[in-house]
Amino acid sequence: MLHQFKAILSLPKDHPQRWLVGIWAVVMLVCLWAGIAFDAWWFIGIPAALLVAWLTVVDFRRVYFLMLACIPLSIEMELPGGLGTDLPSEPLMWLLTLVSITWFLRYWHTIDGRFLRHPITLALFAHLAWTTVCVITSSDILVSFKFLLAKGWYVIVFYFLAAHFLREERDFKDLLWWFFVPLLIAVLSVLVRHAPSGFSFEEVNFVMGPFFRNHVMYACSLAVFLPFAWYGTYWYRKYSGAWWVLVVGMAIFLLGINFAYTRAAYVALAAAVGIYWLIRRRLIKIAVLVFSVVFAGLIVLVTSRDNWLEFAPNYERTVTHTRFENLLEATTKLEDISTMERVYRWVAASYMIKDKPFTGFGPGNFYFNYQKYTVTSFKTYVSDNPERSGIHNYFLMVTVEQGIPGLVFFLLFCLLVIFMGQQVYHRTPDAGRRRVLVASLLSFMLITMLMLMNDFVETDKIGSLFFICAAILVNMDLKGRDL
Repeated sequence: MLHQFKAILSLPKDHPQRWLVGIWAVVMLVCLWAGIAFDAWWFIGIPAALLVAWLTVVDFRRVYFLMLACIPLSIEMELPGGLGTDLPSEPLMWLLTLVSITWFLRYWHTIDGRFLRHPITLALFAHLAWTTVCVITSSDILVSFKFLLAKGWYVIVFYFLAAHFLREERDFKDLLWWFFVPLLIAVLSVLVRHAPSGFSFEEVNFVMGPFFRNHVMYACSLAVFLPFAWYGTYWYRKYSGAWWVLVVGMAIFLLGINFAYTRAAYVALAAAVGIYWLIRRRLIKIAVLVFSVVFAGLIVLVTSRDNWLEFAPNYERTVTHTRFENLLEATTKLEDISTMERVYRWVAASYMIKDKPFTGFGPGNFYFNYQKYTVTSFKTYVSDNPERSGIHNYFLMVTVEQGIPGLVFFLLFCLLVIFMGQQVYHRTPDAGRRRVLVASLLSFMLITMLMLMNDFVETDKIGSLFFICAAILVNMDLKGRDL
């Protein structure tokens, strides 16, 4: 962006673009004065909006990376009518969606048809098509239609536009730095706020604002981006300035994860090492098969003869803990409130799936329907759910809201990315591209694993990387075929 301004300033004085820059500078000063004079911060947003509009016309690739930079620093805002958005990232997603549709209609003949015909893209289309069917049959069509719109701009921006903009090493470096630096700023902000309390577990959720909803979102965001930062160090000479920034940044990320006291993030970091080992030895398919058999066996064991009732918590002892060591102890005894609240909702989900196994209750409708399917013996102190949180298992949520076919389509997409990612990695001779591949595959698999305990795919901080990683893997596959 700075380079673009320098280029404009080097133009002749009577050039139209120099006049535009002058007008924009005047507008900025006027809006700054108005914002101070009338104590209205939104005046300052006018020149920013004009600048984004100008960049969109000149080179919307820069707007794309600006949007990526906004994601780690985005803030959840409640809007009138029960709606919510992430500012400033989501308005930029809307803008990029409109621009990309316009661009596609004009330049459709330049699109690589192989990307649209790729098995991963076709699986994503199937997932979206079934989601659309479930919107039509939804118990609340308006809620489901809003969900479909949001899903649409996520896929357009983070899958199709990512595929267009993330092709070469320069693009991957841009992705790394435009995401890494704002995320580092956000982590430093959290650590600075957390330090006065001695990094206490009791204060951990309070210090996450305004950039993160809770400590789980914060820690998991860091965990799934770490593979990109790690492999980014190989792009730079050892002990160079950029190398040191990445290394120190990763140390700060690990510090942030440590003081976030998030069990899922700890497991994810340990799993990343094991996943990398499996990828290197072509054992991903076997590992997934073994996991599926063990998981299915557990489900059968727990559900047969109503054995699941044996896991019902003691209502009086299942409470929120203010010390992390007490939380870990309670987890092993099934007396941790967050774990048992998940079970409370999972039990409800099982009854919901039995009730509507084919098309489900409709996308986005779990919260509005699950209470009447709950079992009282699993109830906890937070079961009233005033924050309207979800089921805390994305695979279960998809099944509840889109039926068993919806789960099959979504699993097909995930498994194709994982299995084909391993194949492409082993047939890619170039070391630089292999690093990009393994970073994307690790990040994607960590997000997939975290979906067993959370619903993060519909959030910009993690959902963005989920689709970006899939797009990168498809691009790397197609590039390998060209060589």
